Amino acid sequence: MSHLSSPPKKHKGEHKGHSLPHGSERGSSSRDKDRSATVSSSAPMPAGGKGSHPSSTPQRVPNRLIHEKSPYLLQHAYNPVDWYPWGQEAFDKARKENKPIFLSVGYSTCHWCHMMEEESFQNEEIGRLLSEDFVSVKVDREERPDVDKVYMTFVQATSSGGGWPMNVWLTPNLQPFVGGTYFPPEDGLTRVGFRTVLLRIREQWKQNKNTLLENSQRVTTALLARSEISMGDRQLPPSAATMNNRCFQQLDEGYDEEYGGFAEAPKFPTPVILSFLFSYWLSHRLTQDGSRAQQMALHTLKMMANGGIRDHVGQGFHRYSTDCQWHVPHFEKMLYDQAQLAVAYSQAFQISGDEFYSDVAKGILQYVARSLSHRSGGFYSAEDADSPPERGMRPKEGAYYVWTVKEVQQLLPEPVLGATEPLTSGQLLMKHYGLTEAGNISPSQDPKGELQGQNVLTVRYSLELTAARFGLDVEAVRTLLNTGLEKLFQARKHRPKPHLDSKMLAAWNGLMVSGYAVTGAVLGQDRLINYATNGAKFLKRHMFDVASGRLMRTCYTGSGGTVEHSNPPCWGFLEDYAFVVRGLLDLYEASQESAWLEWALRLQDTQDRLFWDSQGGGYFCSEAELGAGLPLRLKDDQDGAEPSANSVSAHNLLRLHGFTGHKDWMDKCVCLLTAFSERMRRVPVALPEMVRALSAQQQTLKQIVICGDRQAKDTKALVQCVHSVYIPNKVLILADGDPSSFLSRQLPFLSTLRRLEDQATAYVCENQACSMPITDPCELRKLLHP
Repeated sequence: MSHLSSPPKKHKGEHKGHSLPHGSERGSSSRDKDRSATVSSSAPMPAGGKGSHPSSTPQRVPNRLIHEKSPYLLQHAYNPVDWYPWGQEAFDKARKENKPIFLSVGYSTCHWCHMMEEESFQNEEIGRLLSEDFVSVKVDREERPDVDKVYMTFVQATSSGGGWPMNVWLTPNLQPFVGGTYFPPEDGLTRVGFRTVLLRIREQWKQNKNTLLENSQRVTTALLARSEISMGDRQLPPSAATMNNRCFQQLDEGYDEEYGGFAEAPKFPTPVILSFLFSYWLSHRLTQDGSRAQQMALHTLKMMANGGIRDHVGQGFHRYSTDCQWHVPHFEKMLYDQAQLAVAYSQAFQISGDEFYSDVAKGILQYVARSLSHRSGGFYSAEDADSPPERGMRPKEGAYYVWTVKEVQQLLPEPVLGATEPLTSGQLLMKHYGLTEAGNISPSQDPKGELQGQNVLTVRYSLELTAARFGLDVEAVRTLLNTGLEKLFQARKHRPKPHLDSKMLAAWNGLMVSGYAVTGAVLGQDRLINYATNGAKFLKRHMFDVASGRLMRTCYTGSGGTVEHSNPPCWGFLEDYAFVVRGLLDLYEASQESAWLEWALRLQDTQDRLFWDSQGGGYFCSEAELGAGLPLRLKDDQDGAEPSANSVSAHNLLRLHGFTGHKDWMDKCVCLLTAFSERMRRVPVALPEMVRALSAQQQTLKQIVICGDRQAKDTKALVQCVHSVYIPNKVLILADGDPSSFLSRQLPFLSTLRRLEDQATAYVCENQACSMPITDPCELRKLLHP
């Protein structure tokens, strides 16, 4: 392998790390230090041309991407590039004309994707090179995660990192031979420019094609062997106790004692890690390590909620922090973060009883309902980091979210009565949230100088300290700050908004159904559970094909708020099934409506049929037919920004076994965990959600049965008691006494459980044995949380 420039420490581009704690996160911010782009290659390449060739003003003539539905592809529809979407037409052209394929992968809220589009893909000369010497293909990684995973595997294996935009050159048979991430348009002192890369590859293809093809085949064969995940000769998965302790120790070593979180900047929320720590605490709560695990998770969640990674004005969380203090974020907002963090903060409230955490969870869901929700119940994908500071201006990262001292003073000039010194509402808010005249963003985090004098709101003091500083009552300060934030929120509405990616993905909608269902159940708020129900109805109405039983991956917002689909439809991937099944199981436990459980079972059957590896165990990420032609068929082996679909599937299989008693699902879960044994043994911290599933499989699942009428007050009281306690390894079953009901047919033992004195009655069952009947919620709580 040779590099076209000296290897940097990391790629510029949205970051994808090799292992947790960073995880497979999106990442490098536009304020990160400049880094040279690296090109990975499977063959040496000769030098190419240099020089600066500014683009002429592009004519607004659309290319064929204008006919696509993806917001990301539509962002490139007016490039002077002969773009193709991923598909047979592009592949046939490459083979017929014997040209390499240039594959460019990104997503619509990716800052560095915007940069490369503006600098290179709008450049007329670069556009001619791409159109004449290559078959250029654009892919939205959120539409085609299978394509993204295959070629990201190549880029990460043959270079020093990975990220988005991802740019890979392929043979006409779709085998990769050169890859990289972001490229500047022209050569710099320490980095190679995109135009130079294109010229070198063009020359190499003409002069040395056979060597390229041979090396490409060799790399592909090596990747196949390296990426194989299989049971092999193993019969059982590893010891859960060993994996748990190793995972905890690895997290403990990387923990930031002062600010929470793991590793150094950039710092990511990683809800999968927090979920693992809570589970670890529960099974080790009488030990020092157990207490520390709880403290690590709670402190991290508190520091994140106080930091600038949280939008204190409009709620919700930004993608990640560019510093270790959670202060200056990369400002995009992703649906999957909101979904998982709502659950994490709800669990923190269950465990601690501190309403600080439940308030954060409610704020997240308030943001999603307001800004990421379709009127028919579905959820949009993301909001961009960039927006124009004022209409007509060039977009800048964070412009929608930052404030100057002058703006705040003008919006909040009212004097605060009773303070020990002259004080306005604006001064109180600026003190509490750390705003300064010079701005609170370090120049090192703003190399382009776009955020000079601007401030990111981040909590600097507790309410008690701020109140004491000015001799005020704590509740008065709370009211003044909330009123001030509401005025900032109303003022912010007049700013140009960031781009909304209104594409709807089944997987992320499944996560969001879980977010609303779990939080609504924990807090006892039917209104939140209704959002989850509407989300599930949306999935069934718009993203499910009744005839085939398959999920669709995507749908889109059409004109007038209608829902549209691509033609042909984009069918679901493993993560779509796994995350939707999880959402439906969470929704059943929150609502006790068995129709959602029935649908979850049917989807699990379809998932098993389409993705299960009957030879090696575990699930492939994509259907065999859908990924036809791709050089690899992968099993995702990392819990990162989102959990691995195999990790989630392991949990789903355990829960479905608990709901139905079907042994096949327990057997599949054991096979899956066995197939991933080597990955867990090697780096358990890369699979914390799967280690959690391993622990659940090797412990005893609780079946908590409530016998009663769903709408009765005494039934609801027992159900709410169960939801108030943190019990990750359980299923909650409502037995309404109807022997013909779905659950009664699945679990015959339910017919033996009776209501006591005609009251709603709870039973806690483990290993085919049930507790004595309980009618008092307080007694039930004692049994569940000794």
